[in-house]
Amino acid sequence: MPAPPSLRRSNVMTLSDRVPTRGTGIQQVRVAETVAGEIRRRILRGDFPDGALPKQDQLREEYGISHPSLREALRILETEGLVVVRRGNVGGAMVQQPGEARFGYTLGLALQSTGTRVHELATAVATLEPVCARLCAENPKRAKEIVPKLRAILDTTKEEGDISEGVPFTRSARSFHSAVVDLCGNEPTKMIVGGLVALWDAQEEAWAQHLTAEGQYPDHDRRVATIDAHYRLLDLIEAGDGPAAEDFSRRHIRSTQKVVLSRIEDRVIQASSVRSMGS
Repeated sequence: MPAPPSLRRSNVMTLSDRVPTRGTGIQQVRVAETVAGEIRRRILRGDFPDGALPKQDQLREEYGISHPSLREALRILETEGLVVVRRGNVGGAMVQQPGEARFGYTLGLALQSTGTRVHELATAVATLEPVCARLCAENPKRAKEIVPKLRAILDTTKEEGDISEGVPFTRSARSFHSAVVDLCGNEPTKMIVGGLVALWDAQEEAWAQHLTAEGQYPDHDRRVATIDAHYRLLDLIEAGDGPAAEDFSRRHIRSTQKVVLSRIEDRVIQASSVRSMGS
């Protein structure tokens, strides 16, 4: 992909020419930060649809910088979670678009650093996720853009309900909650609540793994009741009853959380659990 006009060497100085030469180390860092900023903007506006950055030789030519400066720029982007750099003969830099799960991991790191406990996370999810259910119900396009997608998830979960249990069922059931958030229609709410939900998903998965290992995962009737509750919420969303959808969602979430919290240690949130789910 050709370099943006503002960066072509025929039009302007190279990035290294723009940076004061007050010490090689400082210059390299400033050049790297500038290049990282340019590549970051290109990633966020979708300039790399195939998911791969250009080869490093091409990037060095585009930006007119040294190998160490480019390596530092990629390291900055890798730390931000926007790229993954693969080393070796088949290496290269692959783009990672931000999303709820990635934000959930970053949020988890922040909460872990403050000693936030699992029950506090549960309260946040039970407070905020139902707002997404209300937004879905009040969306004038819900009949075409929301209800069919949610119903497809539930129908698949119900078909698997007779044979699925443990982690597979938990993941399938949680996918409905994630979809309600994803379809709420408000991007800031979707990102913030989605990050919290991704963190809670990791707690429920740990719970499912623990109970499955002990042979105590909820029986068939409890699993069917969960699916039925999701269908009830879908009915309220389809009817456009925002307040009722929010209220029912909150009661259902709190009921489920009560079961989960009763069986897992109320420990400090571990961000690594979210990262392992996304890998």
